[in-house]
Amino acid sequence: MHTLFFESLQPMMIPSVAIVILNWNGKKYLEQFLPGVVQTRYDRLQVVVADNGSTDESVRYLEQSFPGIRIIRFGENHGFAKGYNLALEQVAADYYLLLNSDVQVTEGFMKPLVDLLEGDVSLGACQPKLLSYDHPRYFEYAGAAGGWMDHFCYPFAKGRVFDFTETDEGQYDIPSPIFWASGAALFIRSKVFHEAGGFDPYFFAHQEEIDLCWRIQLLGYKISSCPQSVVYHVGGGTLPRGNSLKTYLNFRNNHIMMYKNMYGWRRLYVIVLRAILDGISAFKSLLGGDGGYFVAVASAHLSFVKWMLTDQKKSIFPKNKKKPLLGLLKKNIAWAHFVKGKKKFSEIVDKEVTN
Repeated sequence: MHTLFFESLQPMMIPSVAIVILNWNGKKYLEQFLPGVVQTRYDRLQVVVADNGSTDESVRYLEQSFPGIRIIRFGENHGFAKGYNLALEQVAADYYLLLNSDVQVTEGFMKPLVDLLEGDVSLGACQPKLLSYDHPRYFEYAGAAGGWMDHFCYPFAKGRVFDFTETDEGQYDIPSPIFWASGAALFIRSKVFHEAGGFDPYFFAHQEEIDLCWRIQLLGYKISSCPQSVVYHVGGGTLPRGNSLKTYLNFRNNHIMMYKNMYGWRRLYVIVLRAILDGISAFKSLLGGDGGYFVAVASAHLSFVKWMLTDQKKSIFPKNKKKPLLGLLKKNIAWAHFVKGKKKFSEIVDKEVTN
C-alpha cells in the first residue's frame, strides 16, 4: 500500500518544464518542427506558443492542428525580448525551455537538460548542442556548443568563431561553464529568469540572451553547455545574417550591454576601443562596396549615444557588477582569428577549458 502510494507521487516530484516558442509569421516552421516538439517525452511538460502579432495563418494552423497546445496571443510584434517577457509572465513551471520555431528536437533531448540543472543548484541556465539543420555534421552559428565572450565583448562559441563553423567530432562533448546560452534553445530556471529581470526589452532582438546570461552570472549563478542534449537549428529564419537591421541591432545592443554590465575604467576603455574597431570595420566595408553595412554600424553607434543620453531608464541593469565571470576569453578573438589565422575555438582557448 505504502509502496503504491509513493510510486504514484513520483511523477509529481519531478520538476515541471514549459517549452515556450515565440512565433512571428512562422507557420512554415510550425508545420515542419512543432509535431516533433509535442512528441517530447517528459511527464510534467507543457508546450506553449506565444504569437507575436503574426499576419500569416500561424494561429489558425495551431488552433486547427494542435488544439491541445496553449496559445498566448499578442496584438503586435513585441520583438524577441519583450515578447518572451510578456509570455513568461503567464507561464508557471520550474524550468522554461525557450525554443525557436525553426529548431528540430531529437528523441530524449529533454532529460539531459533537466538532469544537469537538477544536479547542480549553482547553474542558472544551460543550452543543448546546436547543430545545423541543413548541414548536420556542422555546429550551428547561433550557439554551437555554448557561447563565450572575449575581452572586448565579441561573442563567439565552442564550434563557431565569427562565420567559421567546425565539424562536430565530439570535441566539445563534456558539459562545461560558458558565458552565454543560445536564445535558440535556452533552458533556464524560471526563478532565475525572473530574478534577473528577464530580457532587456529595449534590445528588441539580438544579443538579448547574452545580456541576460551576463546578468545571471552577476547574480552568482553559472551557465553551462549540455552537449548530451542535441537539437538542429535552421537559423536566420526571421533576419538572415548580412541583413542591415540585424547588423544594426547587433552593434547597438552589444554596446548597450557593455555599458550596462561593465564598470570602472574597463568599461570606458573597451567601449572607446570597440568604437574605433567598429569604425575600421565599417569603413573597410564601405570601400569594399557594402554601403549598407557602413550605414548600419554608424546608425547603431548613434543609437547607442541616444540610449546613454535619454533611454537608459528603459533598460534592465544588473543588480551586481563585481562577480567573477566564466566563459570569458581575456584576449582579442578578432586578432587571433583574422590576424593569426586561428579558426577553431580549441586553437584560441587554452586546452584545459575547451571541454
